[in-house]
Amino acid sequence: MDILKTKAEMQTWSAAKKRQGKSIAFVPTMGYLHKGHVSLLEIGKPLSDELVLSIFVNPTQFGPNEDLDAYPSNIQNDLDLAEQAGVTAVFLPDKNEMYGPDYQTHVYLDHLPRYLCGRSRPIHFGGVATVVTKLFNIVMPDVAVFGKKDFQQLAVIRQMVKDLDFNIRIIGGEIIRETDGLAMSSRNAYLTPAQRASAVCLSRAINLLKQRVDQGVRSVPDLVREAESFILSFDHTRIDYIELCHPRTLEPVDTVQSETLLALAVQVGKSRLIDNALIGPT
Repeated sequence: MDILKTKAEMQTWSAAKKRQGKSIAFVPTMGYLHKGHVSLLEIGKPLSDELVLSIFVNPTQFGPNEDLDAYPSNIQNDLDLAEQAGVTAVFLPDKNEMYGPDYQTHVYLDHLPRYLCGRSRPIHFGGVATVVTKLFNIVMPDVAVFGKKDFQQLAVIRQMVKDLDFNIRIIGGEIIRETDGLAMSSRNAYLTPAQRASAVCLSRAINLLKQRVDQGVRSVPDLVREAESFILSFDHTRIDYIELCHPRTLEPVDTVQSETLLALAVQVGKSRLIDNALIGPT
């Protein structure tokens, strides 16, 4: 497994593989890998000849009061998991390598970032779109795999790839959960035992609303009120949003008439956790 720390090294590696006629699958991450990340690597592995993982905590997608400086890290464990998963190259740049002192170019989308997480994290998806554009140009993959837990991020990437004519196939990996239903996340490491017990409120709220929709409840305000009451019955919780929206445009809906995205973000202690599911008739 090659470990490449500069853009030039990564581009040279990828260009050499391309000259050999080899294809490249790519999984971009911010590190602190868990089974969810490993599942993305497992999806990418059989799709191409080479499997590339990037580890980079991207500063441009963090707001001024977010957890950039505290974001968890264990590079050696990440490298061990990558090797076990069959990764052939790890791109491991630092901030100065990705953004020099005179950096001034950014990528923004008009509509998708206006919804869900974009409301409380206004610079986030511009930072995501910018760094993923850079990573695509550096790694030069044929296919890239992103987790569906970050549903809005996946939608942003797919739209960006379409709009900017990247010849890259985007694959969405299913949410990987703990045995009690909590979606796996690097930020789960922040949770105290008491907060961890409350964090299951997200997945349980999703299951509750699925049941209500199956029972015939279609009113979004009614569904949201029930989810809010349920989540706030758990200690250490503060709701950022609970929304039901169109799964492609992310525009809010008033009633569940067809397949609908249920997305929620909840602050549990100092951890901002997200989860989602598609509910309703398909």
